[in-house]
Amino acid sequence: MLPFSFEWVWDMTHVVFHGGLWFALSAIGMGITYCLGKAVLDTLKGKGAHHH
Repeated sequence: MLPFSFEWVWDMTHVVFHGGLWFALSAIGMGITYCLGKAVLDTLKGKGAHHH
């Protein structure tokens, strides 16, 4: 069942599961965003590794 289905019942198990799910997805998304942003800034500033 999906949350937009009329038969969905928000009991404590669903709240805990979806809370944990969205917390984990948010943490992963923020980490990926930070890494990509840092990579772009380092590239623009020329801080990348210099290959000779």
